[in-house]
Amino acid sequence: MFNDKILNCRDCGRDFEFSASEQEFYAEKGFTNEPGRCPECRAAKKAQNQGGSGYGRQERQMFPAVCATCGKETMVPFQPSGDKPVYCRECFVPKPRNNW
Repeated sequence: MFNDKILNCRDCGRDFEFSASEQEFYAEKGFTNEPGRCPECRAAKKAQNQGGSGYGRQERQMFPAVCATCGKETMVPFQPSGDKPVYCRECFVPKPRNNW
């Protein structure tokens, strides 16, 4: 039911083939978006992302903050905007999830 398609890479601008078998694989995996990068740029992007921490992820940028509960200086993985409270690890208690 799938036909080969020619797509354009958003990184290098070259056309590349999105084959019927690749489309079938994407559909089996539940992927809804077509690839935006050619195989070479996908491989380069993957290699770039694996270069950071050794675990396939880049190091997260951390930002300084002061805990709204205890006043301790802490680091958080987002830029505090000042309009919402920020908590340190000890004071932050996540809400329980309903897993039913």
